[in-house]
Amino acid sequence: YPASYEKGLALERLADFRDTEETVVFHAGTRFEGNQIVTNGGRVLGVTSSGDTIEESLERVYRAVDSIGQEGLVYRKDIGSKALSRV
Repeated sequence: YPASYEKGLALERLADFRDTEETVVFHAGTRFEGNQIVTNGGRVLGVTSSGDTIEESLERVYRAVDSIGQEGLVYRKDIGSKALSRV
């Protein structure tokens, strides 16, 4: 991540994944601001999903990232592609 990204972006949809079995969200660069979780720089979240296939897992994880995302939030779109190329 070569650039500096905006801090303080509210991550409002994280609660949607609190009780799911297939998707887990790990916090890294987050902090509380009032009663909200906001970005605090660097790699903000790690999102992991499981499925019956690698393709299904990737689809679930990127769907989760898209739903958490908002304007100004940046994420990589190539993670998992190495696993697909080895199958």
